[in-house]
Amino acid sequence: MTKVKRATIYLDPTLHRALRIKAAETETSLSDLVNVAVRRSLNEDAADLAVFEARAREPVLPFEAVVKDLKRRGKL
Repeated sequence: MTKVKRATIYLDPTLHRALRIKAAETETSLSDLVNVAVRRSLNEDAADLAVFEARAREPVLPFEAVVKDLKRRGKL
């Protein structure tokens, strides 16, 4: 069994009720639901960071220059 760490979190009462209902309906513990949600959120952050890193070498275009170019090309 994987070692687990205990943490105290404070949830909005409505959110807590919804989690309790979902846990009962899915026969999943509150801890498992929270772990899955946190893991998903961290995976999304990791994916965002990877995209930022991949685009780090792209040129930075000032907004004013983009607007000026759009006007020059008749797009605005």
